[in-house]
Amino acid sequence: MTRIHASADVDPSAEVGEGTLVWHLAQLREGVRVGTDCVIGRGAYLGPGVVVGDRCKIQNHALVYEPAVVADGAFIGPAVVFTNDLNPRAVTPAGRLKGADDWECVGVTVGEGASIGARAVCVAPVHVGAWAMVAAGSVVTRDVPAYALVVGVPARQIGWVDRSGQRVAERPADTTQA
Repeated sequence: MTRIHASADVDPSAEVGEGTLVWHLAQLREGVRVGTDCVIGRGAYLGPGVVVGDRCKIQNHALVYEPAVVADGAFIGPAVVFTNDLNPRAVTPAGRLKGADDWECVGVTVGEGASIGARAVCVAPVHVGAWAMVAAGSVVTRDVPAYALVVGVPARQIGWVDRSGQRVAERPADTTQA
């Protein structure tokens, strides 16, 4: 059964899959698609057109800006931020307030089963590979390979993880998914 808390702001054009829970004060903007059996935490924000696969968890106060795509089974931790602007400015060089036509959105993509730890920032455009793990507080400025474990500011790879998130000595063999 899909449950959307009364305080959540879900645009009428957003699609929320069967069995998904949308908690207090979450905002799902126009054209958002959320798959089945997901959890969208308190105060989470999903920008226009964001796509979230099945069985994902997007924790409290995560900010997922368009045009992000999150694959099945991914975990987006509390207060994670996905950016979407290569050259963020409030105004044009002429001093006019920028509008939607004054910039091009770039997105973050997250592969199947990947995990992004609490308060991490993913600076678009980046791709976090399938089953990769981004440590809490990291700042991802370049693509993360499938099954990689990355930490720090900027994030750097320090090892490999398996599908359960446990550190392993070598890259798992089933890395055909990115």
